[in-house]
Amino acid sequence: MLKNIWDFFQNEVLGMKWLNRLISSRLEAAGLDTSNKVGGSIQFFIYDTIKIMVLLGFLILIISYIQSYFPPERTKKILGRFKGIWANIIAALLGTVTPFCSCSSIPLFIGFTSAGLPLGVTFSFLISSPMVDLGSLVLLMSIFGWKVAIVYVVVGLVIAVAGGTLIEKMHLENQVEEFIRNSKSIDIPQEELTKKERLKYAWEQVVLTAKKVAAYVLVGVAIGAVIHNWIPEDIIVKVLGTGNPFGVFIATIAGVPIYADIFGCIPIAEALLAKGARLGVVLSFMMGVTTLSLPSLIMLKKAVKPKLLGIFIAICTIGIIIVGYFFNTFQNLLI
Repeated sequence: MLKNIWDFFQNEVLGMKWLNRLISSRLEAAGLDTSNKVGGSIQFFIYDTIKIMVLLGFLILIISYIQSYFPPERTKKILGRFKGIWANIIAALLGTVTPFCSCSSIPLFIGFTSAGLPLGVTFSFLISSPMVDLGSLVLLMSIFGWKVAIVYVVVGLVIAVAGGTLIEKMHLENQVEEFIRNSKSIDIPQEELTKKERLKYAWEQVVLTAKKVAAYVLVGVAIGAVIHNWIPEDIIVKVLGTGNPFGVFIATIAGVPIYADIFGCIPIAEALLAKGARLGVVLSFMMGVTTLSLPSLIMLKKAVKPKLLGIFIAICTIGIIIVGYFFNTFQNLLI
């Protein structure tokens, strides 16, 4: 009975399969055949766009409400209480309730570094924030199931903690730009918000984030619709399937030029997996987009010197590739 309840929750609540059936019936009633490429593309586009935007709004409302308890000054104080690897773990966990893309996380990273927090701790936060968040857990669960979602979050946190710890051990503080190291952090008193004010803040974040990511979601869904309905399955399998041992490398590198968050990646990942791409390849692509996007690296270059930037890229790339092959190896157990 518990399995039936969970399957219903995953498929009908998170996956919103009822919506897919509803859209299909309405399109067919309008005379559109959803079994052909054109009709299937339209169905995919409408269904995924609505599903992702609804889940997006719900998740951001909850996450932003939680985030209202962790403004930058409070987060800095929390991180300052911990030492060693525990500080890296807390920083990685706090990264899960922060903005959804790397470009949003970099200003917080600069602020934490200016405040004198250990460099490794701030990098654990910087890696975790775009790669792993509560939104990714729920969205991945809606597409790939709870096993994949939980393992993805855990390995993402491991990369963040391990990467931050390694950077700390290398003593690269001199690789941070002078203007950040010499800046002074000013403590601003944090006023306590009422529940009504927190809800208002959370709703404002829903509207703001929806405006920011809507274009990326639409583009991502459009690409997913093309992959799902127009690209032959044997091509996907040949390039990103079991037959190509370099699929993880290709997917990781392919994600670098793209600037998007996990909400824009989900429909592409869903379509690739449905067409025969390996699970590890799909998740490597998502991690590459969210963590190593070119615009975010350009922003980070303003804050750190080339050596530190290169080490950050190497750590993330190696971590993503390892994760990709891990998921490829255990795909049959996870799906």
